[in-house]
Amino acid sequence: MIEKNETISILRSQNRHKLTLAQYVHHRNGVPLGASGSLQNMLYRSFGAGSFRTFWQYWNPIWGYALGRFIYAPSQRFLPSALALILTFTISGALHDLATTLVRQSEAFFFTPWFFLMGLAIIVEQAFKINHSKFPWKVRASINFMYILTCLGLTILILQLSSLYAVNSY
Repeated sequence: MIEKNETISILRSQNRHKLTLAQYVHHRNGVPLGASGSLQNMLYRSFGAGSFRTFWQYWNPIWGYALGRFIYAPSQRFLPSALALILTFTISGALHDLATTLVRQSEAFFFTPWFFLMGLAIIVEQAFKINHSKFPWKVRASINFMYILTCLGLTILILQLSSLYAVNSY
């Protein structure tokens, strides 16, 4: 038997897929798309989130809407949700790398592994049921920022080690 909270969660999930972009942004930011205070609300809500997964639900709602609708939701039809999430983060990173490549007019491969690691961090956080909702906003913001910095540091380390290995293998 499905409990009341599960039913509400399922209904919200089903309705979320029917939201327009404007409705989705308003839902995430608390203000209409393009309204004054939208950026401030996004930063406050994302960094103050009680989990790293929730951080990403508030971060850049326009991009999140597109990723959720066109990558995450369709990939969940044939992949477990954890793999769909990692795939979504990896594709997002690849698209960031593509934009960087086009602007710089030279190959970029930085965001793809970084975003992969951030997706992996969400899966690990969920597996260990880590939640920091009970902490004050500044602590939650620091924890979410540390997730980002840790994944960034690991990405830099991995890329440096892989380039060192590539140089030494010749």
